[in-house]
Amino acid sequence: MSKKEKQIDFGNMLDEVKTMKDFEGVMGSLYKQGIQQLLESEMSHLLGYDKNDPKGNNSGNSRNGHTTKKVRSSDGELEISVPRDRNSEFEPMIVPKGQSTTEKIEQVIIGLYSRGMSTSDITQQIEEIYGINISKSFISTITGKMLGHIAEWQNRPLEPLYLILWMDCIVVKVRHEGRIVNKSVYIVLGLKEDGRKEVLGLWIYQGESASFWLNVMTDLKERGVQDVLIACTDNLAGFTKAIQASFPQAISQLCMVHQIRNSIKYVPWNDRKAFLADLKLVYKATNLKEAEEQFVQFEEKWKSKYPYAIRSWKANWKELTAYFEYPPEMRKIMYTTNTIEGLNRGIRKFTKTKTIFPSDNAAIKSIYLAIDQIERKWTMPIRKWNLILNQFLIKFESRFKILKN
Repeated sequence: MSKKEKQIDFGNMLDEVKTMKDFEGVMGSLYKQGIQQLLESEMSHLLGYDKNDPKGNNSGNSRNGHTTKKVRSSDGELEISVPRDRNSEFEPMIVPKGQSTTEKIEQVIIGLYSRGMSTSDITQQIEEIYGINISKSFISTITGKMLGHIAEWQNRPLEPLYLILWMDCIVVKVRHEGRIVNKSVYIVLGLKEDGRKEVLGLWIYQGESASFWLNVMTDLKERGVQDVLIACTDNLAGFTKAIQASFPQAISQLCMVHQIRNSIKYVPWNDRKAFLADLKLVYKATNLKEAEEQFVQFEEKWKSKYPYAIRSWKANWKELTAYFEYPPEMRKIMYTTNTIEGLNRGIRKFTKTKTIFPSDNAAIKSIYLAIDQIERKWTMPIRKWNLILNQFLIKFESRFKILKN
């Protein structure tokens, strides 16, 4: 073993490896040197002693040479030597028998990339810790494989019915024709009958527009969505019409948080506290009648000073107050887009190191991988789901029949 090979100590790490998930931490196996060492370490793990260790004498099993094997990787074809044991018990994990690819190893690279590490960061870390020098293009090739998978994910069949759709955009900077431009990544998050959330897709476009949201809705229909009970959105002009053009029975609920933010843009700091206190009496009312009464008082008090802050409330009153028709537990999950904004914050945590994306594909790839990491934690239904589902069934009983067809 060369001096450089000795820098990579996989033996101790493999002592803790029990599953493929544990194995993801072993990053030095990207090239032949690392693969070879892992194979030898796996053999030592099986036998319980290192090569040439006297503890192997009369142990009942021992090394028995090597078998040459060719494997494929993103960096081309490699020829490796797979160790054998006399009892033929060795089942290598890094390159399983019958397989000629190192794709499982490359999941390590994808995992690091999805956590926001740039190609430069990944190459530097592997070089510093494991003594292996890999190229940025090699990492880009590995992560680039995800584009085919993303295309399949983006076109996968969807549920016929979603109880709620939350829709929002995040803005990213992308290099386009020699300039840095802002592009909107459209995200749709759905709530299924089992109470679990699912990201339905990603779409990228230069700017947010109701007409493009119509394209998104059309795409969802083509992938099998037949009905949506409630659609929660911001108050982008024309958004409600775009939704109803595709799902005419959907209840449109504008996000109260977005509405409040837009209103206070017109209110100076010295009046904001009182303005918000009065506004809270409107959106926290017990029922629609009370909300209407509170809004009349609110309007009388503030319309002369801040007419623009009041105007959009009157124009969008029906869509802003739709949630009053439902029980408190349903209101909590439908009157704000906090659910998808939480997802967006999670995406930002993973992509914060990527201030400028070199292309649309790079942006989609990074955001998809971030979503993949986030969705792995969505293993349970939302809180009080049994109660909320019963409320949905009472309100929309006939619409659930679509799930039985």
